[in-house]
Amino acid sequence: MPNLSQKEQTIAQYILDHPEKVSHSSISDLSKELNIADSTFFQFTKKLGFSGFKNFKLALLMQESDSTILSIHETIEQNDNELTISQKVFDSNIQALKDTRQLLVETDLVKAADLFTQAHKVSFFGIGGSNVVAQDAFHKFLRSPISVSQYSDYHIQLMEASLLNKTDCAFIISHSGQTKETIKLAEVVKKTGAALIVLTSRPNSKLAEMADLTFLSIAEEIEFRSEALSSRISQLSIIDCLFVICMFREKEASQKSIQRVRNTISPTK
Repeated sequence: MPNLSQKEQTIAQYILDHPEKVSHSSISDLSKELNIADSTFFQFTKKLGFSGFKNFKLALLMQESDSTILSIHETIEQNDNELTISQKVFDSNIQALKDTRQLLVETDLVKAADLFTQAHKVSFFGIGGSNVVAQDAFHKFLRSPISVSQYSDYHIQLMEASLLNKTDCAFIISHSGQTKETIKLAEVVKKTGAALIVLTSRPNSKLAEMADLTFLSIAEEIEFRSEALSSRISQLSIIDCLFVICMFREKEASQKSIQRVRNTISPTK
């Protein structure tokens, strides 16, 4: 506080008094309430060491999520029945979805939809548990007019990445954003000139820094359950959002594509 200007002290005190409100509000709403310019609030977050308001807000949400999820699972006791435990796990997942939703930015969603619909091909990549999310994305977008690809074998993923070009888009999913295999995939993609979209829970990871566009999923590690499992639910929801947006972008072509798929697989049901 002593190192802040009078205006900055006003902002700081407001954040300390209303952390939850700040973490769930836009910079415009907060600036209006404090009667300051958006740029003043933005510069304040920069002074604290964040790249901008979005990253500052993420830090608040992570702190809030940590507190909420911890309190949920601290209440699980040895004599809790299966239903009670399950309900508390659901509460944790619901909180992760709410926190992730707060981080969605319209311009990012528009840019991602532009890259998807304009690309010659969109390739989904993921290692380990993230590969399950990549498979889900591929399964969804296979019904769209967009040309997509996805492979489970890491060596084939590397080969696929090396064959991309400037007209393509790579979508890499990694909870930590730090695994060696995933970083290698991103490096190969960058060399080809293809656009790179990253979906991760770590905004300051090496993978996020390499991306042209990053989507963040909120998750916290809890007992008996890794944070990667929790983040998977948020990641699947982000992919659902992109799928629906892209399908509405090209509604007529999407309807034809879906109908062709349905006609083909209907005899198997």
